[in-house]
Amino acid sequence: MTPEPFLGEVDRTPVTHHILSVLVENKAGVLARIAGLFARRGFNIYSLAVAPSEGEARFSRVTIVVDAESAPLEQIVGQLNKLINVVAITDLAPKDALERELLLATVVTDGENRGRILGLVEMFNASIVDVDARSLTLMLAGTPGTCDDLEKAMESFAEVELHRTGRVALPRLTKTEEN
Repeated sequence: MTPEPFLGEVDRTPVTHHILSVLVENKAGVLARIAGLFARRGFNIYSLAVAPSEGEARFSRVTIVVDAESAPLEQIVGQLNKLINVVAITDLAPKDALERELLLATVVTDGENRGRILGLVEMFNASIVDVDARSLTLMLAGTPGTCDDLEKAMESFAEVELHRTGRVALPRLTKTEEN
């Protein structure tokens, strides 16, 4: 007999994350080796984003958001440092980092819900990037929390196709009061 899925609410504390900015050589297989390292060690990757870095095709910047409870930060950094194509690793404390994420969502619209959708676009300072007679696609580039809030607000719409990129982050230029 298969157990029924749990449909209730769970009271839990928020998960703590480490944000690692890893500069790597832009070579075939590097991302696969990084992902394989995490899988072999049982480290949970919460988010992963990669792109060529600093206008130079020779290097890529990999932003990895790691569940802090899956492994100690020192162990993760130590394992990453063993990879030959890793050039530099920076641990960004969330309070010292500027984090952004891109959310794209296509929503089926009709006369009843179009106004509500446009209200969400305005409220979250999102943009409409594509429209046809029956649907629209919106875009939000914002903090992970803002993307979470918009995603939650869109749960009431019947047909939504949604995609998020994962976080990218850079160190803040100025420290906040609480540092």
